[in-house]
Amino acid sequence: MPVGNHPAHAETAQGGPLKRELGERHIRLMALGACIGVGLFLGSAKAIEMAGPAIMLSYIIGGLAILVIMRALGEMAVHNPVAGSFSRYAQDYLGPLAGFLTGWNYWFLWLVTCVAEITAVAIYMGIWFPDVPRWIWALAALGSMGAVNLVAVKAFGEFEFWFALIKIVTIIAMVLGGIGIIAFGLGNDGVAMGISNLWSNGGFMPNGVTGVLMSLQMVMFAYLGVEMIGLTAGEARNPQKTIPQAIGSVFWRILLFYVGALFVILSIYPWNEIGSQGSPFVMTFERLGIKTAAGIINFVVITAALSSCNGGIFSTGRMLYSLAQNGQAPATFARTSKNGVPRNALLLSIGALLLGVLANYLVPEKVFVWVTSIATFGAIWTWVMILLAQLKFRAGLTTAERKALKYRMWLWPLSSYLALAFLVLVVGLMAYFEDTRVALYIGPAFLVLLTALYYTFRLAPKQPQGIVSPAS
Repeated sequence: MPVGNHPAHAETAQGGPLKRELGERHIRLMALGACIGVGLFLGSAKAIEMAGPAIMLSYIIGGLAILVIMRALGEMAVHNPVAGSFSRYAQDYLGPLAGFLTGWNYWFLWLVTCVAEITAVAIYMGIWFPDVPRWIWALAALGSMGAVNLVAVKAFGEFEFWFALIKIVTIIAMVLGGIGIIAFGLGNDGVAMGISNLWSNGGFMPNGVTGVLMSLQMVMFAYLGVEMIGLTAGEARNPQKTIPQAIGSVFWRILLFYVGALFVILSIYPWNEIGSQGSPFVMTFERLGIKTAAGIINFVVITAALSSCNGGIFSTGRMLYSLAQNGQAPATFARTSKNGVPRNALLLSIGALLLGVLANYLVPEKVFVWVTSIATFGAIWTWVMILLAQLKFRAGLTTAERKALKYRMWLWPLSSYLALAFLVLVVGLMAYFEDTRVALYIGPAFLVLLTALYYTFRLAPKQPQGIVSPAS
């Protein structure tokens, strides 16, 4: 098999190198905060409406699939920690077209997601400052997060660390306070509430298996972003240590942040009343006697949206940088600043987001919903590529090389095939339910467009990358 450049030197192909300035605490907190977005604080009500208390099952099932996907990504990232991550692995093990489609698909996926998050910042700042036009807050959010990313990767890491910490502390406080209400009657005149609400309003699964299945695509979209940890491998100080630690905690944080929070909320409030009186987080804090609960949650939602935007700009910049290195994007995007930041790649992403913010105010809401459906489909495409690349990667190793792997996939290849089958099920469910079917028109059409561009402009890598040796 051909062997490509050593990753430590591959980053210096054009311009200065990316700098390994993301420490253990940065990556650990990024891993904790990556899948905690605005959706958990405000979007959970819609998923609860579909599945009732059984929504916890949906998050556990989806969480197990994500755990397998992240383990597959971790095996490759520890063996070969490079910028571009799964796009590069798709190229190395599945071919140049797969790498091209995965990279550009992920770039666009995060642009769409960032536009939604910037808009969320504008909406929630409007609660405090109703007289200020929304576009000003949207522009301020984009400008501030863009500047953070352009300074240095360490600045990005610091902001993401504190953003993630705010979200985590809020959820832990809500879970602990909720347990106080359930077990000790805090805020309820000392009368313990118990957990009977989990089954007393139509049962634990009030809408049957159909409700749980309907919620799966929404649940999986909530996990979008967790794969970002793979993109940090090219700038982590010690990827062999930090990446496995971050990935290893995925399932436990899913249990705590999603299942734990939902268990508390669904125990305190009847599932069929959630969403009718605002955010369940606000309701829980107010019950504990915190009068400023709405303001606190508003602040946390804004930081969650800024965090997602910050991470999205980071992801799009690194993905474009990797594509340019491979000759699948203009060479100028492979150049870095003196601080080791892929400035040109970031500037293109920020410029595209400016158009996205403008489009968000000009196009009808339904069109915007259709565009965001690409993100749902794009997330599943990314996860499928990770699993397929890992299957090919492992199959290409000798027995001795497999034993020498520092971080291994569990129950390979059975776990990979089960996770792939689950993702196929989610796509099938998206096709079955009318509300989500549009994603299966737009997503594949976008991939066909990218394929046409690939062959029209002959965007195969200029030199074969092959399988890369592990970083020293």
